[in-house]
Amino acid sequence: MSELSAFEYAETPRFRTGLDWFVISHAQDVTCIRIGATAERVVDMMHALSVYLDPAVDLRIDDARTGRRWQGALLALPEVRETIGRLRLPLAAYGGVEVSLFTDNDQLTLTPEMLIVIYARTDRWAFLLDGMGLLERTTAPAPNWMPLRSALRAEPQLAHALQAAADRLGLIEEPHP
Repeated sequence: MSELSAFEYAETPRFRTGLDWFVISHAQDVTCIRIGATAERVVDMMHALSVYLDPAVDLRIDDARTGRRWQGALLALPEVRETIGRLRLPLAAYGGVEVSLFTDNDQLTLTPEMLIVIYARTDRWAFLLDGMGLLERTTAPAPNWMPLRSALRAEPQLAHALQAAADRLGLIEEPHP
């Protein structure tokens, strides 16, 4: 699959203002970065930023809409990126899914509320985001859209896309809690 679109400015933003932002915080030896933009752009950024991870990643997908969870370990990054690229449209359209990529030093997460959260042992992500033209803020803006996870309903198109992604990557489904 070809690379997703470049980071273009969205003239009619969905769920947020048109500005892309990030907020940095530090706790002990870990840097936490929260990133906000339109839903489509957040999913595009998740795909684009994943290229900076190690060649093998662990992956976890939590569907807050259905309660289904899948995980896989030491997956080839190109295959994971391909799968995230295929999930781009249903993730942006419906939200409600947490997708986390893990390495020994980094965690890149798309939250069900359509934010990206990065946990890292280095400051490199801040430099990458600054280079991509995101605005660093001291605090996150108030959310325009914040669904209650308990109010999310299952969406058949999203559920089918997530199952196809799990099958493609050989992810193991965790039992329901």
